[in-house]
Amino acid sequence: MAKVKKDSEREERIEMEIVVDAYDEVERALGWYYYLKDALCFPFSARCICKRALSPLRIKDKVEVLGMPEEQECEHEMFVVIRWDNEELAVPLSQLKPIHVDAETKQAIEDWYYWVKQGYRF
Repeated sequence: MAKVKKDSEREERIEMEIVVDAYDEVERALGWYYYLKDALCFPFSARCICKRALSPLRIKDKVEVLGMPEEQECEHEMFVVIRWDNEELAVPLSQLKPIHVDAETKQAIEDWYYWVKQGYRF
């Protein structure tokens, strides 16, 4: 994802709500995990917006997002659980664009996109 212009409101929310008091990579990852787990209203539909080597999704595939996987699956990147071939599979959240979601879900996902686009790491 291409880097985007700094957004002071989003930067403050990330610093003061998501990664506040996080002193290492694991704590930052957990901050993001619980922020997204609490903010996203599951289930919701989404469309694949980019190809990833670790995911079977193709661009424009439509999926149902069911929830978040276990914490340990999100130690390096945020994943969500989707229904895929009658199974449940975790895929990167950054690979998906939500379809018709509530404002809180939209904002949380956009916060994650922003983090990724800025090149921030845990």
